[in-house]
Amino acid sequence: MIDFSKIKAISFDLDDTLWPVWPTIGRAEEELAKWLAEKAPRTAPLCAIPGYQRKIREEMPALRPDLGSDLSALRREAIRILLERAGEDPNLAEPAFDVFFEARQRVVFYEDAIPALEFLKSKYPMVALSNGNADIQKVGLSSFFQAAFNPINLGVSKPDPKMFHAGAEVLGVLPQEVLHIGDDPHLDVLGAQRAGMQAVWLNRENTMWAHETHAVPFTVASLQQLCDAWPASQDSSL
Repeated sequence: MIDFSKIKAISFDLDDTLWPVWPTIGRAEEELAKWLAEKAPRTAPLCAIPGYQRKIREEMPALRPDLGSDLSALRREAIRILLERAGEDPNLAEPAFDVFFEARQRVVFYEDAIPALEFLKSKYPMVALSNGNADIQKVGLSSFFQAAFNPINLGVSKPDPKMFHAGAEVLGVLPQEVLHIGDDPHLDVLGAQRAGMQAVWLNRENTMWAHETHAVPFTVASLQQLCDAWPASQDSSL
């Protein structure tokens, strides 16, 4: 269970917590493919192969380990490789990535996302912690979060405790005073707990808890369910 009396701040995951990420990525890849078909037409046959862009992207950590978990850098490099394989100018990778990145920010929020953010912001300061490259300003969430951390601006990714601790530090609280909310059992829940925080598992798909050596965490099927569980008298002590 969650000890609500200890909470002074909240950290939020983004992808698959506030919006479904793969439909977003799919739409962005479609926009990229259209741009490449016009600016680098020899890439069209490669883009038309189902899963080909994703396969290149999944190869990137092994091909460019120096890029770490920076998804923007990895995506940019994947586009460069796609262009090279098609015999196109690899310098087009930068403007091509810009097209992808802008489309990637056009997210479709889960129905409960904005109401939950409004509810929780009225009680606590909040920070966004993501392994992705969503920009909270571009997606329209900058008014909810005091800061946002990801591998691009922090150099580490969840479940590294440094990301969770960075979130607590920027909000001026101790890790044990933060409640982290996210969908990934390993990256979000166990990562937050190992960093000294309380955690909520947002389990929208009703999947089984697979970590037998760890107790099943406080689990909700929606952010609305989490808000409904909040004690009516509980307010931030900040």
